[in-house]
Amino acid sequence: MERKALGKGIAALIPEKEEGRKNQIHFVQSDQIKPNPFQPREDFDNQSIEELAQSIKEKGVIQPLLVRRKADFYELIAGERRLRAAKLLNLKELPIIVKDAEDRDSLELALIENIQRQGLNPIEEAHAYQHLIDKFHVTQEKISDVLGKSRVTISNTLRLLKLPQEIQEEMKKGRISFAHGRALLEVEDTNQQRRLAQLVITNGLSVRELENLIKSRRFKGVKRRMGTIVRDPLTAVLEEELQHILATKVRISKKKKRGSIQIEFYSQEDLERIMQVIRGSVTP
Repeated sequence: MERKALGKGIAALIPEKEEGRKNQIHFVQSDQIKPNPFQPREDFDNQSIEELAQSIKEKGVIQPLLVRRKADFYELIAGERRLRAAKLLNLKELPIIVKDAEDRDSLELALIENIQRQGLNPIEEAHAYQHLIDKFHVTQEKISDVLGKSRVTISNTLRLLKLPQEIQEEMKKGRISFAHGRALLEVEDTNQQRRLAQLVITNGLSVRELENLIKSRRFKGVKRRMGTIVRDPLTAVLEEELQHILATKVRISKKKKRGSIQIEFYSQEDLERIMQVIRGSVTP
């Protein structure tokens, strides 16, 4: 499927004087090209770099690197994966296109390239947005306009930086999704966020299951604050454990030697999931 243009794209960021010129391709020594200090990508997958290197070995560097002139060398704007792959092959020369770009343009162009290739994880994306805001005083509206993303999406991505560092690292690794992270932001207590994040990883909770668990805990917190009932500590522990296992709200009512367990579900699908966990047919 052909990918649509992303927002206003690079044309919105490169000075107009550049647009009127033909993009001339030059070949320069690879050691003359230095990495982009504003590169938003924080982690590079070695396997994908090796696969790209194999492709370059067979077909060459099809797309020139985008660079800007800096004193006696060229600074990369976009194309760091290609540069790393080329260095693995010890290529002496690389094709480049030289652009007249300021620091802000360099970051924006690198950000656009990575997002167009769907290469950044949510935390890398959030850091790039925050850097644009802090260093260049770019508004969220401007980022939204340039990248073709809604203002709400930009705002939600930036909010991920409020999560504990451990959770951000798990999001970088892909063990916690953007949607999971957004759900965790609804929890104010950071220790609770960490515990819930661990449940997501350990039990493979879906976003809906996590949201249900958060709702059940919030309701439980309200009941506790009301202070109308003093709970038996052991019962509370067992109740918490069952909620962890079933990923839904569980209520244990105890009266002397008898009692009952109330398990909530939110759809037929959720009920079937809970029954499978109880029967032990799937790993909770």
